[in-house]
Amino acid sequence: MSQSRAQATTAAVKAGQILTWRATAGRSRFVLFCLMAALLAVLIRAFVLQHLHVEQWQKRAENRYERIRELPAARGRLLDRHGAVIAVSIPENRLGIVPTLFRVEHPKFPEFARLLNQKPADLKRRILSAKRFFYLPGGLSLDLTDRIRALGLPGIEVEQEFHRHYPLGETFANLIGFTDVDERGQEGLERAFDSALRGRAGVERVLVDRRNQVFGQKQAQSANPGGDLQLSLDANLQAITHMAVSQALQTHRAKGAAAVMVDIRTGEILAMANAPSFNPNARARLDPNRVRNRAVADSFEPGSTLKPFVIAAALDAGQIRPATKIQTAPGAMTISGRTIRDAHAHGLLTVTEILQKSSNIGTAKIALDLSSQLIYDRYRSLGFGAASPVSLPGAVSGRLRPWQSWVPIDKATISYGHGIAVSLVQVARAYTVFARQGDLVDLTLQPVKGPVEGETIFSPQTAREIRQMLELATGPGGTAPKAQIPGFRVAGKTGTAHKPEAGGYSKSRYIASFVGFVPADVPRYVIAVMVDEPSAGKHYGGDVAAPVFAQIASESLRRLQMSPDPRIRVVPSTAPIGEGT
Repeated sequence: MSQSRAQATTAAVKAGQILTWRATAGRSRFVLFCLMAALLAVLIRAFVLQHLHVEQWQKRAENRYERIRELPAARGRLLDRHGAVIAVSIPENRLGIVPTLFRVEHPKFPEFARLLNQKPADLKRRILSAKRFFYLPGGLSLDLTDRIRALGLPGIEVEQEFHRHYPLGETFANLIGFTDVDERGQEGLERAFDSALRGRAGVERVLVDRRNQVFGQKQAQSANPGGDLQLSLDANLQAITHMAVSQALQTHRAKGAAAVMVDIRTGEILAMANAPSFNPNARARLDPNRVRNRAVADSFEPGSTLKPFVIAAALDAGQIRPATKIQTAPGAMTISGRTIRDAHAHGLLTVTEILQKSSNIGTAKIALDLSSQLIYDRYRSLGFGAASPVSLPGAVSGRLRPWQSWVPIDKATISYGHGIAVSLVQVARAYTVFARQGDLVDLTLQPVKGPVEGETIFSPQTAREIRQMLELATGPGGTAPKAQIPGFRVAGKTGTAHKPEAGGYSKSRYIASFVGFVPADVPRYVIAVMVDEPSAGKHYGGDVAAPVFAQIASESLRRLQMSPDPRIRVVPSTAPIGEGT
């Protein structure tokens, strides 16, 4: 019995051991299975990452070190009529610093500072104080850029840019204008023709390393440079004109001066100069008074330079002839309670003498016999009170009140250039009607091939008669003998106008002007001159502006190789120069 129990117990123990071993074995297999499954999952994931998503991860890696850079486009050049460069964009580079990558302790750092013409301590302080990427001021030449790159400094970025340069400096400055740091036109022709001169920037995608150094290019879209623009201007004539107005500014201690030269056959503007001017290559501090192009941006009362147009209107209407006599004594005339005067009492004058001696009274009497609408219409047809004949920033239209508002005194004063405002370029254009055959030509700043047709304003006979009168005005008996030049006949008219001020006109501030053409017998060029507020003692147009005309005309004709006639000499005048206005 006892033996049977013992056997039973032993069997039970063995059975339990077997069950325990089987349970343990099952758990081991389960754990092993789980481990194998996990390992398989890792292998599958690695396979997927390595083979199935390789392009995605590669793209992420590349994006991390990829940069997009703009490729600047060169701005087109401005050229004179003969191809001389007036404005050009010079390639240079801009240097940027990545402070987190740059190492000021690099052994080549002192050489780096020397190349930049900076003190190492100052440059080090600037870099260490920066928290983000920045550009160093100033541009670098291509040669200097290569020398800096050769140093192998980390954290340096170089970007190409262009710098606008004006080889002729102040000579063209007020007309050409300038660009900003991004090569966008801000003033003058640079602004007027900005869309034509500007190019289209390109783009490139590059790969950079951790030191911000480019080590590869993925793709690029090339920049398209802007187009060159050839102008009607002549650099030599411009230099002559600029010198003349600059000298007049100093001689007469004037506030400003300007001159315009026009080819009457084509309407091409050959020169347009201002004083004071400015250096377009040093634009950090610009004085607005020096930047303004007075030839188009300033409107002024032109004074007696407008007298020929009223007289021409009366000639065309058959109201007068050159020999018609008009009484101007006693040198003063009252209209509607206001008195107008001549500078000198002249007595009985012919129409020719009225223009020659610049009589306000004689011109006013001629105007009073014309209708206000006729005078207004002629002025408008000449471009007065209308848009500027050249499209430049800041160009003014002047002022011409509607004729319906005129009273007799208005008609009288507007006949000799008071109560109306014009720009110098407007009056220069208007004088082409007398230099031509009574037709008005459009002005342009771009080259024109061959003569052009104009709009008829006056008859050819009237233009010829006025031309003869204007030639006498520059002779000994006229108001502009100082406009004469040896070897050539000249014609033109002076203007001296009091400047308007609150409550009337100033008794001490004047605009002196002269507009004429040369040669008078076969006109080729109109030259208009204006001097604002001469203060050195003389203020008449014949004393101040006429000599500027003579200087420009004489030197320009010599430069243009026009043959002088040795029989034509300057005839001095002993009479005092004066005019009604």
